Amino acid sequence: MKEIINTSKAPAPVGPYNQSVKVGNLLFMSGQIAIDPSTGELVMDSIEEETHQVMKNISAVLTEAGLGFENIVKTSVFVSDMNNYGRINAIYAQYFDEATAPARELVEVANLPKFVNIEISVIATTT
Repeated sequence: MKEIINTSKAPAPVGPYNQSVKVGNLLFMSGQIAIDPSTGELVMDSIEEETHQVMKNISAVLTEAGLGFENIVKTSVFVSDMNNYGRINAIYAQYFDEATAPARELVEVANLPKFVNIEISVIATTT
């Protein structure tokens, strides 16, 4: 049985999907981009601010599910420019304990929704 988990503290879905779906002890979160849910505006002043906003949106969905960053077991990071890797990684690392950080891939793609620079999706466990 699947459980849909959405929150108004993260950007609302703009299509036929949900922010996250819980199945058993796993939470599958849709890709998050840097939309400030309080204004609906993109946060793109710098790649660092954009990455922080993405992580805040992830946090909001995790919190709604009763979870935290320590519950994430896998992240998928999509970027528009691999030259931003180091700057993105510096912000991303602030949200995880290196010893227990999740598995991850980070790949460059041609375009992302709303032509943002970064999108991150996660899989988390409730155990």
